[in-house]
Parts: sequence; structure tokens; C-alpha cells
Amino acid sequence: MLQTIEMFEVIAQSQPNDCQSLEILKEAYTKMGREEDVINTSKRIAQAYMQSGQLSSAILEYETVLQRRPDDADVQAALKQIEDKANNVAVQSAGVEAAAVPVSQSDTAGFRKKAHTATTEIDDGHKTMRKIFVESKIISAGDFDLCWRTVDLTAAASDVVEPFIHALAEKKILAVEKSLKLLADKSRAAFLPLEKYDVDIDLTRGFSAEVCRRWCVLPFDRMSKSILVATANPFNQQAVKDLAEATTHRLLWYLAPPADLISNLRIAFR
Repeated sequence: MLQTIEMFEVIAQSQPNDCQSLEILKEAYTKMGREEDVINTSKRIAQAYMQSGQLSSAILEYETVLQRRPDDADVQAALKQIEDKANNVAVQSAGVEAAAVPVSQSDTAGFRKKAHTATTEIDDGHKTMRKIFVESKIISAGDFDLCWRTVDLTAAASDVVEPFIHALAEKKILAVEKSLKLLADKSRAAFLPLEKYDVDIDLTRGFSAEVCRRWCVLPFDRMSKSILVATANPFNQQAVKDLAEATTHRLLWYLAPPADLISNLRIAFR
């Protein structure tokens, strides 16, 4: 638990508006009985919601603080600020809130619904990744086609299918660090160095080896009703769909170095 707190404190410092990481941090503080940190993290979550225009979510979070500390002046002032803002721009704020949720934090059920509507096309992130790397002139179209590996769904994955950004690095086209920075900026997914994390291999083995190998995704920890999953392709909605069908838990996705994913998956599924 202390390791989880340390890791997610770093993530929250670098990405202060990453609500899902803050939620995990709050839960860890709760389990450790660190009341003051729980309160402060709730306030940070509410502030992050306010920054993204999600006023109703911010109000709910502030109200959880008031349940613990009814006389908290900071929270009362923040709620007054939200009330004033809502009164002044009620119509606009309602529209903003619906559109303000970042892609990396979209609800798993929403991803699942989209995946089911595409009955013939597998959305493995190819189009988005090509747009990011080729249309932005980071790499050439030829290099993209050379390194992008189209997965054969009819064939069993006997080993981990190496991610696209791993192939770019192996062929000395683009360093992994640069690819990860680019993907983190575009997807707004939080980066998590798995080499410093105590991966729950037993949890990983609870998922399909075929799915995990095919998409190089690693379920690596569980926090209450959420399962943390690492990937090197945050735009692969088919991977989201396949994992979501295997659990009733909410999936929280993080960006991780492909080498860490590959090594852990090979340990889990020997």
C-alpha cells in the first residue's frame, strides 16, 4: 500500500488533473487511515473536476468532504464559487460538462458500447496512431507500415505481440521515451513506470493469456472495484472491449514502457 501511495503521488504531482489516479490515491490513504491526506486528496479531485468543467462531479466530491468536516471553510468557499458560476453560465456549463471528459478517462461501458457497434472493423488504434505519428510528421508512412503489426485474430498468440512503439525503437526509428511522451500528451493517459511497481502477477493470470498477449496489455493491480491496466497503445479500444468482457470491475488504463509490459506478461504466461 505504501508503494502504491508513493507511485501515485508522483503521478498526481506530474498530472494534477488526473482524477482516476487521485481516486486511487485517496482510497489508499483511506485504507492507511491517513484522514488528513484523504481530505486533501478529495479537495484536489474536486479542483480537477472544476478545471475540466465537470461542476456536478466537483460538487459531489466537495460534499463528501463536508460529510467528514461540515465546517471546512475552503470547501464552503469552493461550493459558493461553483454556485455563482453555475448561476451565471448555467446553459454553457451544462454543455461543457458533457464534452469535457478526456478520452483516457472515458467510461469502460462507453468503450464497450462503441466496440459492439463496429461489427466488422476492429478498432486497435491503427488510425489514431497513424495520425499521431505520420500526419504529425514524426515518422514517415513507410516507417509506420514497417513497424505496425496487424494482429491476426484467427491465430493463437503463443507469445506477446510486441507493441508498435517497441518496434520503432528496435529499428532505431524513434526512441521509446519520445514515443511515450507523445502518446501521453495526445491521450492524456498517466505514465506509470512498472519497473518500480509490485505487479500482481496472480491478478494478471486471472485474465485471458490470449487477450493479454495479443494486445500487450497488463492488468497489474486491483484497488477496490477498479483494476489497473498498463498498455503501450492507449487508443486500442478492442483491447478495452476484450478485457472489459472478462470482469465486472472498472478498468483504469495507464501508459507504460513496452519492455516492462513484455517482461511481465512473459512471467505471467510462461
